[in-house]
Amino acid sequence: MAILRTDPAGAQSPPSAGAPRERLVVVGNGMASLRFLERLTEGSPGRYDVTVVGAEPVAAYNRVLLSSLLGGEVDEAACEFRGLDWYAEHGIRLITGAPVTAIDRENGLAIVGEAHVLPFDKLVLAVGSTPIRLPKPGMELPGVITFRDLADVAAIRKAAVEHARAVVIGGGLLGLEAAVGLSRLGVDTTLLHVMDRLMERQLDHAAANLVKRAMEARGVKVLLRADTAAVEGDGRVERLRLADGTVLPVDLVVMSVGVRPSVTLAREAGLAVARGITVDDRMTTSDPRIFALGECAEHRGQIYGLVEPAYEQADTLARHLADEAASYVGTALSTSLKVSGLPVFSAGVVDTPEGAEAVVLSDPGAGLYRKLLVAEGRLIGAVFVGDVGEQALCKRLIRSGEPVGDDLDDIMFGRPAPQALAA
Repeated sequence: MAILRTDPAGAQSPPSAGAPRERLVVVGNGMASLRFLERLTEGSPGRYDVTVVGAEPVAAYNRVLLSSLLGGEVDEAACEFRGLDWYAEHGIRLITGAPVTAIDRENGLAIVGEAHVLPFDKLVLAVGSTPIRLPKPGMELPGVITFRDLADVAAIRKAAVEHARAVVIGGGLLGLEAAVGLSRLGVDTTLLHVMDRLMERQLDHAAANLVKRAMEARGVKVLLRADTAAVEGDGRVERLRLADGTVLPVDLVVMSVGVRPSVTLAREAGLAVARGITVDDRMTTSDPRIFALGECAEHRGQIYGLVEPAYEQADTLARHLADEAASYVGTALSTSLKVSGLPVFSAGVVDTPEGAEAVVLSDPGAGLYRKLLVAEGRLIGAVFVGDVGEQALCKRLIRSGEPVGDDLDDIMFGRPAPQALAA
């Protein structure tokens, strides 16, 4: 456990001389936690005596760059957000490499490790999620690795020796990123996905086919409708067996089949928990002194596993703790990324629902695809591959529900639209 101790007065003094400061403990030091700390120090500098506790041995870093780090495109320094000096300058105590193991709500205490005790007046849970391992035989063999954090990247790179054969299980965003990263290392890589298309939550079949082609152009073999039955080997992973009897020789299996919100700490503390830690529109849990945000939080029955909702929740909570009017009402999900260098965007509905019209522009040879879904004169969904220039306008129209009017052609063909100029 490493502790960065700073003078509570530090560079930011309390609002009034001698006024007692509330003790705020933030559990978790990921991207959502750091965003919250940034907004809190901007909105109410010096109001709280802040301690942040992270289970990982380093301060918050950019998880979005993990695949680039795996593939050798960037180094760990490029993944860093804030140096230790930032925490010190803002009077924040940072504890790394030691998880909070228990919360004593009655006495207002957070227990770090075995015996370190942190008293709190308010507590924020930003503990993220844990990767899922398929409940199949052999998943605990050495050589089966999840892809979620810096330690996973280090383990994968160590295992990805020359001439290694790797299988990535999972055709969502993280699985694709892991496969591309391994391929960049020169590893013989196969991607398995149990569904009939990649990224089925974000892409329709036509868009997913373009992404599949881009993956294959990078040297990744893609097997769809591939149901893993077992991982086998004598003391470590040697082969992977599919439900149809196919056997793949393999030296490394990377598991990327989803995550579960980390709720154990909250549940053991007696907080209300469903799939995630339940929160209201101010990110407050069933205990008015305790808040939750990011991947561990469940808001109005919805759990988000993306950065944008986590940042919006962090902004809301920071404003609330600064005594500003703030309410989080949910996030209209959208995805914008590059898969093997191919720009991809989706928002709203992906597959055409009954009663909606699909307007499609497709040029597979050029790797271009655009689909707009319109119902009752309003844009309800968009899927772009290859050129995502109008994504901001699409997101605004979908979120606002305003009529698309005469701008459909402008959105489809990329001509400047009046809404875009006014945005």
